[in-house]
Amino acid sequence: MMIEISSLLAKSGILASDHTSVVSMNLFVALLCACIVIGHLLEESRWMNESITALAIGLCTGVVILLTSGWKSSHLLVFSEDLFFIYLLPPIIFNAGFQVKKKQFFRNFMTIMMFGAVGTLISFIIVSLGAMHFFKKMNIGTLTIGDYLAIGAIFSATDSVCTLQVLNQDETPLLYSLVFGEGVVNDATSVVLFNAIQSFDLSHLNSGVALQLVGNFMYLFISSTVLGVLAGLLSAYIIKKLYFGRHSTDREVALMMLMAYLSYMLAELFYLSAILTVFFCGIVMSHYTWHNVTESSRVTTKHAFATLSFVAEIFIFLYVGMDALDIEKWRVVSDSPGKSAVVSSILLGLILLGRAAFVFPLSFLSNLTKKSPYDKVDLKQQVTVWWAGLMRGAVSMALAYNQV
Repeated sequence: MMIEISSLLAKSGILASDHTSVVSMNLFVALLCACIVIGHLLEESRWMNESITALAIGLCTGVVILLTSGWKSSHLLVFSEDLFFIYLLPPIIFNAGFQVKKKQFFRNFMTIMMFGAVGTLISFIIVSLGAMHFFKKMNIGTLTIGDYLAIGAIFSATDSVCTLQVLNQDETPLLYSLVFGEGVVNDATSVVLFNAIQSFDLSHLNSGVALQLVGNFMYLFISSTVLGVLAGLLSAYIIKKLYFGRHSTDREVALMMLMAYLSYMLAELFYLSAILTVFFCGIVMSHYTWHNVTESSRVTTKHAFATLSFVAEIFIFLYVGMDALDIEKWRVVSDSPGKSAVVSSILLGLILLGRAAFVFPLSFLSNLTKKSPYDKVDLKQQVTVWWAGLMRGAVSMALAYNQV
C-alpha cells in the first residue's frame, strides 16, 4: 500500500526522491509565501493582486531558472495532470460553490446555465469548425476529427478568475454572479465535452455518433449534478442526526472536508464531471450542512475552505508564470514563428467570435424573461461577460496536456 502511495506521489511531482526535489519544493513553497506577502502589500492597488503577483513572480523565477540551468528548463516542478485535477482543482471549485451568494446565483440560474452550458456548446462548435476550416488549408500536420473537436473543447474552457479579482460582489452582484457562474459551469461543460470526445470513435462521424455524443453529454451533466447534491444532503443528514458538535468540532470539520472530497473522487471513479459534482456539493453543504454544525465549526470551515482554495490558486498561477518561458514550447515556435503567429491569431479570432455568438443573443433572450430592469443584462455588462471569457487558464492547460 505504501509503495502504491509513494509511486503516485512521485508521479505527481510531490514525493522528494532526491535532494534536488527537496530543494525545488523548498523554493516553490518560499515563492508561494512571497506571492502572499507581496500580494498583501499591494492589496490597495486595483490592478495588482495575489494572482497577478504570482504570475509575475513565476515569470521572473522562470527567467532565473533558465539562466542558471543553461537554457534547459524554466520549471521547479514538472506539471502533472493528476496533481492538478486530484489535488489543486477540488478545493478551488468546492470553495467557489461554498462561498457563492446563493440568492443572486439562483435568481440568475437560467441565464448562468445558458451561458455556461448552451454558450459553451456554441463556442465549441464555432472553434472546432473554424479550426478545421483554416488549419486544413495551412497544412500544419495530420489532425483527425477528434483533434479538431478536442481543440474546440480545450479553447471553450474559460478562466474568469482574473476578471473576478477586479469585480466586487457587493457593488456589481448581477455581473459578478454571471461571470462567476458561467466560469464554473463552463469549465465543467468543457471537461464533460472533452471526456465525451475521448470516449467515442470519431473516425466515422455520422448522425448516430453525434446523437450518442449529445446523449452522453446530457447524461454526464445531469448525473454529476445529482451526485453532488446527494453528497451534500448526505453530509447534512449525518451531522444533524449524529450531532458531532456535541463531542468534537474537529470531527465536524473533518467530515465536511472528507465528504466534499469524496464526492469529487466518486465522480472521477464513475467517469462523471467531478468539477460539476463538487461545485453543487459545495452549494448544498453551505445551505444545509453548514447550518447543522456548531458556531466554531462554521467559522473554521469557512476559513479552511477559503485558505485551501487560495493556496491552490496561487500555486497554479505561479506555475503558469514559469510555464510561459518553457524552452521546449519556444523552440517549436522558433522553428516556424510566422505559422505559429497565424495559428494563435486564428484561435484568438475564433474564441472572440465564439463568445460573441452566444453572449449577445443569449443575453437578449434572457432579458425578455426579466421584468425588473435591475435583473436585465445591459450592453456594458454583456461586453464585460464577453471579454471576461477570453482568458484560457489551468483547465485548458490540463486538457491540452491530456490531449498531447
